[in-house]
Amino acid sequence: MIHSRSGPSVDGPERVSSAEQILGTVPLKRFFRYLAIVFALLIVVLGALALTAWSNIGALSQGDHLVRDETSPQWDDGRFANPQPMFIDLKGGILQLFESQPGEEPTAPVPTVDSSAVYRMPPASGLRVSWFGHSSMLLEIDGVNVVVDPFWSERTSPFSWLGPKRWYAPPVSIEHLPRVDVVVISHDHYDHLDRESVQAFNARGVRFIVPLGIGAHLEDWGVPPDHITELDWWQEAMVGDLRIVSTPSRHASGRLSGNSGHTLWTGYALVGPAHRVFYSSDTGMNDTFVDVGQRLGPFDVSLIETGQYDAQWPDWHLGPEQAVRVHQEVRARTMIPVHWGLVKLAHHAWTEPPERVLAAARCANVDVLVPEPGQAVEPTTHPTIARWWPSIPWHTAEQTPIIATHHGDPANRFASQACP
Repeated sequence: MIHSRSGPSVDGPERVSSAEQILGTVPLKRFFRYLAIVFALLIVVLGALALTAWSNIGALSQGDHLVRDETSPQWDDGRFANPQPMFIDLKGGILQLFESQPGEEPTAPVPTVDSSAVYRMPPASGLRVSWFGHSSMLLEIDGVNVVVDPFWSERTSPFSWLGPKRWYAPPVSIEHLPRVDVVVISHDHYDHLDRESVQAFNARGVRFIVPLGIGAHLEDWGVPPDHITELDWWQEAMVGDLRIVSTPSRHASGRLSGNSGHTLWTGYALVGPAHRVFYSSDTGMNDTFVDVGQRLGPFDVSLIETGQYDAQWPDWHLGPEQAVRVHQEVRARTMIPVHWGLVKLAHHAWTEPPERVLAAARCANVDVLVPEPGQAVEPTTHPTIARWWPSIPWHTAEQTPIIATHHGDPANRFASQACP
C-alpha cells in the first residue's frame, strides 16, 4: 500500500510533537492552572504584606495644606529640596548594602536606666535631658516637658516583623513619663516618626509640632488637626513660655522612599525663659549653623546627631567630628551625642560615635556628656558620668573621614578640622 508523505499513517501510530510527548494536552493545561494558582497566591501574599505596612506609611498633604507646602521657600519642582544638593556614591552604597563587620551591633546587653522615679520631682536646675536611645528624648525645660522624635516600637520599619530592630526595650514606658506638654517631630523617616508612639501620645491628648507636610501623616493616624502645628524653617510656636523654633537642616524625607521630599525636615531650637536647647535632627554639614547660634544661641546643651554615617553618603549625616563642629557653631556649652546606640542603620562599630566625638571634643576643648539610655541628667550641673559602653575596635577620623560636600560636589568639600 502506498501512503502520502503528508498524511497520517493508517498503519502505525501518529507522530506527536516533543512537547505533547512530555506533557500531553491534559498535563499542559494542568501546568498552566497550577501556574495561575501560584501567581494568585503570590498576589495575595504581597497584598497581605502591603496591608501590614500601609497603616504605617501615612498620607500626603491635600487641598489647602498642599497649597501651603507649595508656597514654602523650600519647595522646588514638586517637592521639598535642600538649598545644597546632597552627594551619594550610589554604586559604593549598593555594593556594601549587605556587608557586616564585627562590632556593628552589641554582643552583650546594653545597660539602661529607668528614671521614672526621678520624674516625680521637676529638675532642680530647671533643665533635664533623658536620652532613650537613637534620637528619642524627653526634655524638661523651664516647666515645659517636651518629647522629641519618640520611638517606642520594636523596628524602624513599616513592617512589625522586618527591618532594623532595637537592641533593648524602651528604658521607661510612655505611661511612666511625667506630664508631656508637646511632642516635636523632626522628619518622617521611620526612626524618627513612629506611628505607634504618635498614637500613644495622642491618646494622652498631647500637642504635636512638626515640619510642613507631616500633619497629613498625623491626621491619618487619628491626631486631631487642632493638636497639630506645622512649621517651615525659621517659623516658631509657643508652648507655655517656651519658644520652639524650626531650624534648617540638610537631609531628606519619605515613607515609601527615603528621598521622596513630600514632607520637610528640620532641627529645633527650644528657647525658654532661663534655658536654651538645640537639637540638630538628622542633617549633613551646611552653612546655617552659625546663623542659628547668632539668632537663637547661646545654648545650654546641644543634642547633635553623631551616628549612622558613611563616607558613601557624607551629606546625609554629620559624623562625629562635624557634630562637634556644629556644637561649636551654634554656641552651645555642653554636647550630648544622639542618633546612635539603639539600632544599626550604617556600617560602623556601634560604639564608634561616642569614641570619635570624645576624641574630637578633647581636641576642641568641648564639654560632652554621654548618658546611659534612659538616664536623666541636668547638663548645667556638669554631672560626672562613668563610661558605660564596652571597649571594642573602631575606626578613627583619619581612617574613615566623614566630610560633607559643597553643593553635592565630591571634589569640593567642607574644610576638616585637624587636631593639633
